[in-house]
Amino acid sequence: MARRVVIDEEACVFCGTCAEICPEVFRLNEAKQKSEVIKPEGGPTDLIQEAIDSCPASAIRWQDE
Repeated sequence: MARRVVIDEEACVFCGTCAEICPEVFRLNEAKQKSEVIKPEGGPTDLIQEAIDSCPASAIRWQDE
């Protein structure tokens, strides 16, 4: 089963940690003041997992498709 990475925008605190760790998959959306996933199909899973583990708001997770 495939999975993709998602961000709970309600929980996101716009700290930028995910974009720093894995800019290939995450970026800061200045207009929304939230982080967003720019590559939901993923990228380096180790860096995505590090971003998930490092998120202070626990706003990032894997979602099964």
